[in-house]
Amino acid sequence: MGRSTVRTLVAGAALSALLLPLASAPAGATASAVAAPAAERPRQAAFQHPGVLVGAQQLAFAKGKVAAGAEPWKSAFADLRASRYASPDWKPKPRATVECGSGSNPNNGCSDERDDSMAAYTQALQWVLTGDRRHADKAIQIMDAWSAVIKEHTNSNAPLQTGWAGNNWARAAELIRHTGATWPTASVNRFATMLRTVYVPQLTPGSPRKNGNWELIQTDALMGIAVFLDDRGLFDQAVDLWRKRLPAYVYLSSDGKLPVPPPRAGIEGRSALVTYWNGQSTFVDGLAQETCRDFGHTGWGLEAAAQTAETARLQGLDLWAEGRQRLVKALEFHAAYENGAKAPGWLCGGAVQTGLGPAVQLAYNEYHLREGIAMPQTQEYVAAHSPFGANYFIGWETLTHTDAP
Repeated sequence: MGRSTVRTLVAGAALSALLLPLASAPAGATASAVAAPAAERPRQAAFQHPGVLVGAQQLAFAKGKVAAGAEPWKSAFADLRASRYASPDWKPKPRATVECGSGSNPNNGCSDERDDSMAAYTQALQWVLTGDRRHADKAIQIMDAWSAVIKEHTNSNAPLQTGWAGNNWARAAELIRHTGATWPTASVNRFATMLRTVYVPQLTPGSPRKNGNWELIQTDALMGIAVFLDDRGLFDQAVDLWRKRLPAYVYLSSDGKLPVPPPRAGIEGRSALVTYWNGQSTFVDGLAQETCRDFGHTGWGLEAAAQTAETARLQGLDLWAEGRQRLVKALEFHAAYENGAKAPGWLCGGAVQTGLGPAVQLAYNEYHLREGIAMPQTQEYVAAHSPFGANYFIGWETLTHTDAP
């Protein structure tokens, strides 16, 4: 079944009916969520809401699966409900200056901000999937607390910290604003101002000379914030960053003998690129710039690229197709070693540090479950490790995206 067919299976009226019990969303929010399928919308159409990582159709689908007790949604939702982020007693810890050095050292509010933003997203998901008003109120409490206080991010990890938290904030805010949670307009406006003045300035420059996961995470956050702000200029900046960074992050033999240099970084020539690729001098399809650093950071880069593509899909732009070959090959390449394959001598000196974590669900859902592309290594990895929980800027994607239409 082709992707355009999948996307047109649910007609607008049927989807509207599905959404009615979702959260008693106001008519305007429902109408925007059931606009023309992504493949048919013009590029400059109005933004679709909710439309940051998860859309109305996906939420209705997940809600139905949870209600039916179907797996893996039942177990994934149970994991969410059991997590500390889901607690009705969660207390936010905002501060005016979040100072994050290398490796979050010093850690002056870094963990607190990441945890609070993930808690806000987790509470927002609970609200949408259960209709329990307490969760909407908790998400609003967390977001209001931060928007009333925070002024800046400082120290060397500020751009990455802003990306981590900015991703979660945008997703939480989008759900609360567009699913009938009655977030007061003044609070919405203050939160939007926070995103525009505290987060966007750290995100738009990117991080050209850093490891690629930084700039991809920043891109992901920038796109989510752009959708929440209904800012087409910021959205287009995020698209441009994605299109330039992904080819510099995942190698394909069609790139030539050497990887694509990172944009705007001044890192060119074999010696500089080998150093930037953590000493790796043999390049094969699916290898990533951080493979020989570790799979954890590599997974973050791949996942950020996937999350950006999923938000773009909800907004009518098919970045999934543009990144298909790189992302499929990268996931299959790394999942093979996660599944027990021994690293050859030419790869990272014969030793790789595995640990992809939850960074596979979105691309697996898109390419294997939606498009039918064979991904045996990734399929084995998902079967062994799901349901996937929460990690920095990745949250509950087995629940929200498994088989999502």
